[in-house]
Amino acid sequence: MSTTGKVITWTSLVAVLVLSLFIFFKFCFVYAEGVNEGDINYFQKEGFIFKTYEGKMIQTGLKNTKVQGSIQSNEFKFSVVNESVAKQLDEGANTGVKLHWKRYLGTLPWRGKSQFIVDSVYVARPQK
Repeated sequence: MSTTGKVITWTSLVAVLVLSLFIFFKFCFVYAEGVNEGDINYFQKEGFIFKTYEGKMIQTGLKNTKVQGSIQSNEFKFSVVNESVAKQLDEGANTGVKLHWKRYLGTLPWRGKSQFIVDSVYVARPQK
């Protein structure tokens, strides 16, 4: 094998390794995990080719502004991959929920539109 052939081979191997690492960290690596609590605003199955579950939760809390005691509303957009979790959320549409999620750095069409993938529902409380 000539020197040029060795350089091309090593360059190709390094390029494939770098690309593989990039794909892993962008789409498979769990960047963060957490729990959010609030009321489900909407939850639906949508998509043309890949049907995914998408939802939005409203979280209320105190706002840190100059006006004491003012209320703010935060939206948490999420996707669900697991059918049993989707069924729990669909049945508990009029309840407050506590969702455990994993955050990925990138989205995949079959995993949903959001970087936040809900993998379990902890608590459901009746609507007041």
